[in-house]
Amino acid sequence: MRGIPSLITDIRKKVFTEVARMAYSGADYTAAEDLPYVIVPGDQPLHRESIFLERAIAGERVRLAMGLSVRSIQTRSLMTDGMDHAAIAESYYEPPLINIIPYACHSCPTKQYWVSQEVCQNCLAASCQKVCPKGAINVVNGKSRIDKSKCIRCGKCAAACPYHAITLLERPCESACGMDAISPGPDGRAQINQDKCVACGQCLVSCPFGAIVDKSQIYQVVRSIVEGNEAIAILAPAFAGQFAKNCTFERLSAALKQLGFAAVEEVAVGADICTIEEAKDFLEKVPNKQPFMATSCCPAWHSMVHKLFPQQADYISMTLTPMVFTARMLKKQHPEAKIVFVGPCAAKKLEAIRENIRSDVDFVLTFEELQGMLEAKEIRFSDLESDSVAPESSAAGRGFAVSGGVAKAVMDLVHEEHPDLEIKTANAEGLRNCRKMMTLAKAGKYNGYLLEGMACPGGCVAGAGTILSLDQANKAVAAYCDSSAIRSPSQSKYSATGKSLEEET
Repeated sequence: MRGIPSLITDIRKKVFTEVARMAYSGADYTAAEDLPYVIVPGDQPLHRESIFLERAIAGERVRLAMGLSVRSIQTRSLMTDGMDHAAIAESYYEPPLINIIPYACHSCPTKQYWVSQEVCQNCLAASCQKVCPKGAINVVNGKSRIDKSKCIRCGKCAAACPYHAITLLERPCESACGMDAISPGPDGRAQINQDKCVACGQCLVSCPFGAIVDKSQIYQVVRSIVEGNEAIAILAPAFAGQFAKNCTFERLSAALKQLGFAAVEEVAVGADICTIEEAKDFLEKVPNKQPFMATSCCPAWHSMVHKLFPQQADYISMTLTPMVFTARMLKKQHPEAKIVFVGPCAAKKLEAIRENIRSDVDFVLTFEELQGMLEAKEIRFSDLESDSVAPESSAAGRGFAVSGGVAKAVMDLVHEEHPDLEIKTANAEGLRNCRKMMTLAKAGKYNGYLLEGMACPGGCVAGAGTILSLDQANKAVAAYCDSSAIRSPSQSKYSATGKSLEEET
């Protein structure tokens, strides 16, 4: 669904836009009570059976956009309940980050095989009946039907049907979750097991009803700017092409300064530093101290390993992520500044509130949320002059945005100094594939390897907070890599700063 304009993406953008507009106006947070009527105007519902239900859902979306939790169905509290805490610019959202709005959930069917009565031809072969091990398929009124009480969902009937008349119906959020953290609740609605969830956000972008929503800090970011704080935006390299075809780093930097940011920096600069430190880490530890090393950059992958493979968690590189390297470098130069990471990733929001990182990264915005701020201030890229600031990162650092990019950057850098050294790498994208890779690593199949895991299929360019389709994003990032004046992280002017930044408290 990512990259396909829909009513869901329109509503999300409108929510972020209206919350940002309210924050920029300086209005008291109680003005949020009016936002559901702005988001859902008129007296006729757009897509649900009741306009009152649509506004109730919009109200919960506004609460989540302001960093607050979803109210229970039984609550009688005001929509703005708790917003006095959210109105503090420095406040952080509390877990859970990913939430289901219960009355927006469609209670979709979970892994059931259905026979399309229009497509079924009642053929003489009756292959579906012949292969069913439980005798769950019968002919009713000339068409095959599945007895759900007998079906064990093995899928043999679907594979055997020559007309592809048998379809597997799955709950989209459940099938998208690589951690198996989503299951039906007692009322049939989806529920998230927060002990399993790693906040990758793939359920969020897969729900066709927009019932799954992540919390935001868009309100707090704007308030911090309005209150006069020096805010510095750090842009993840996946930004390329997200906001407009002519969205260069220089032009986006100009747009961010119109939003009130004092300065803009590339996170790809931090990726260059990360590459250098992970290359050192790999050469020092593999295979002398540990059998393999896993990259550190994706927080959802990192959390997955800690939850499911705790004995192998120490094999993840201890190197800081590009976000933290970049933020720490800027905090050293501007200790009073508020650092705002802008990227494609929902899981970065939880990484940023870790106790050892909170002092480095003050806020996290996704591209989708930044788009709402741009809409609120009516900024159009076609009207902008490019900012004079020039990006300084390498092509390799920018390539972190795509699957396989981190491992390739580290491998290429090692080969600069050790051209004859064989480095074996493996990468996986999507948490189910990441789990398979780690299972093989645990069994000793990847000894001597550098392993890269990306929770999102396609890498960061397919994160839950992105706007473009994967194909468009890949092309835009490739062009951004090609435009770099330097190819290797070793050519970065920050190449020697990694160790000192890691030692900062």
